[in-house]
Amino acid sequence: MIQVKNLTKKFSSHISLDNVNIEFNKNEYIALMGPNGAGKTTLIRSILGYYHPNSGEVLINGLDPIKQREDVLEHISFVPQLPPPIKLSLNELMQYIEASSNVDKDLIMHYANEMKLDIKENLNKSFFKLSGGMKQKMLIAISLAKKSNIIIYDEPTANLDPKARDDFYRLLKQNEDDKILLFVTHRLDEVKDIVNRQVYMDLGKIISDEKVKEK
Repeated sequence: MIQVKNLTKKFSSHISLDNVNIEFNKNEYIALMGPNGAGKTTLIRSILGYYHPNSGEVLINGLDPIKQREDVLEHISFVPQLPPPIKLSLNELMQYIEASSNVDKDLIMHYANEMKLDIKENLNKSFFKLSGGMKQKMLIAISLAKKSNIIIYDEPTANLDPKARDDFYRLLKQNEDDKILLFVTHRLDEVKDIVNRQVYMDLGKIISDEKVKEK
């Protein structure tokens, strides 16, 4: 469970989150929407423990994501909108993920193959030098292989072609039980068959929070 209580985050005089209260629970698949500057990314980074709040708190399964960050991140997979500048080869990256997060390398390769990423052909290529679509496929494969009970995707299909988007959503539907899936998205039409909750933010506040019928 993710609990956000009276959360306020300011950057200088700008209020990015304005006394936000919201909970996300197991078996909820949420579309988090809103215009640029609404506070969506700040909320996600607060959940991940990247930002210290000015007031209020975030709890992940009862744990503080800042003070108990290692324990919290063990249960979260996160795919950012912009892939990080990782200089490791794909083989080195998988070895690192396997050692640091106890994620099965063969399972990463399985999901990469399901995403039509030819990982064997690119094993020794630097992640940094891959195309945007290939990077996104690799990060999605890692997120699914980790088997986290909280998965957060920030515009996950931005660099994917239509076929890869179909593969991504097919894999999610196969793996959606007993977890929280949180999509930061401008593409409600894409996720409407997966999500059962739609949250809309603007100006640092929750404007609407609607349960929708499960598909």
